Amino acid sequence: MQLYNTLSAEERAELIDQAGQQRLTLSFYQYAKIEDPKKFRDALFVAWNALDALGRIYVAHEGINAQMSIPAENIEAFRETLEQYDFMQGIRLNVAVDQDDHSFLKLTIKVRHKIVADGLNDETFDVTKKGIHLKAKEFNAILDDPNTIVVDFRNHYESEVGHFKNAITPDVETFRESLPIINEQLKDFKETKNLVMYCTGGIRCEKASAYYKHQGFKNVFQLEGGIINYAKQVQEEGLESKFIGKNFVFDNRLGERITDDIVSQCHQCGKPCDNHTNCANDGCHLLFIQCDECKAVMENCCSTDCLEITHLPLAEQVQLRSGKEVGNKVFRKGKSENLKFKHSGELSDKPLGTSPKTDIRQKVKIKKVLVAHAEHYFVKAKIAQFIVENHELHLGDKILIVGPTTGSQELILDTMFVNGNESEVAKTGDKLTFKVPFRIRLSDKLYKVLN
Repeated sequence: MQLYNTLSAEERAELIDQAGQQRLTLSFYQYAKIEDPKKFRDALFVAWNALDALGRIYVAHEGINAQMSIPAENIEAFRETLEQYDFMQGIRLNVAVDQDDHSFLKLTIKVRHKIVADGLNDETFDVTKKGIHLKAKEFNAILDDPNTIVVDFRNHYESEVGHFKNAITPDVETFRESLPIINEQLKDFKETKNLVMYCTGGIRCEKASAYYKHQGFKNVFQLEGGIINYAKQVQEEGLESKFIGKNFVFDNRLGERITDDIVSQCHQCGKPCDNHTNCANDGCHLLFIQCDECKAVMENCCSTDCLEITHLPLAEQVQLRSGKEVGNKVFRKGKSENLKFKHSGELSDKPLGTSPKTDIRQKVKIKKVLVAHAEHYFVKAKIAQFIVENHELHLGDKILIVGPTTGSQELILDTMFVNGNESEVAKTGDKLTFKVPFRIRLSDKLYKVLN
């Protein structure tokens, strides 16, 4: 019985492109009493793997929290796998408004102590006594009430690229940090104000609303289904969106656009920008906002120090990051002194720019075949070296170089060297070298464009 992934992310991406199927990105959660989370996890993996379902899922004794990518044609069969469990019958699936077939490339189901790290002792209060759920229209109406205080229960890197107008946006890196801060900040308004809260998909507010009711807040409300469901209802019902900018998501998209407003800046140059990236230095991986111009100059790095490190031989890079926990700093944009245009805490509701219209399915429309994997990059000469593993490449072929840091770069092979000699064709097993105007990384793949 297969209970784990057998394909790499790159292999899965290629299969998705070859299949040409539309996929849906969605999320759901449910608090419930699960006696044996491990048995539950294994059963879900078997059922979902058979449906080509991908995603990141946490299960615990207290319930399930899932972000997933499902082939559109399998959505009903997927729902049937949920309906087998009493506590998931009729469960709401929050379908993303901004689709990407590559949002998830693996099926990962983990058993955790909690499905959300909230730091709360659930034995000290009744988690079922939640706040009142509001749909989009109701949420818009209560935001117009002068007695309303609206709180964003996401983290600083989430709220910075998009938030509801006039919301309190705590300068925090984790959900658990925000709970005592908001409790202290609003202690004088427990009986006089409407405490209205929101998060990405609603799960954080499920627990937070019960916690604040326990703390003595009388009028507690939460956005049903979070920003994801709100955006869908706004679109379907033609409502005004009081959310501006992007909704940050924890998948390969890193964000889905809700409005065309750009409310944040490139952290390096200050231009209007809301595209997150991870620093290319494997010893850093800091999450920050970077525009295309800075991305090209800084080669996806957050600082000149990190840029210099990426140019070192791989062995030296490994030695430098030995024993360091990268995961502890990946979201700490607010702590980096290298980024001059970072913002956290109180954010402006004034747009700084407008996002250009893009075709989010463009990369799916490109028919391609995997040909080679990156082997080396000669920094001074700006020459990339690949090992051809499948098919042939000919002079004049259109190619696509793809990688998690490189992104997707399209080129024409107008000159190439094969095994050290200038040539017009490269075959399986050959070493292929050619000049490129950007840095190549070992994780990069070379595709031949077929259309």
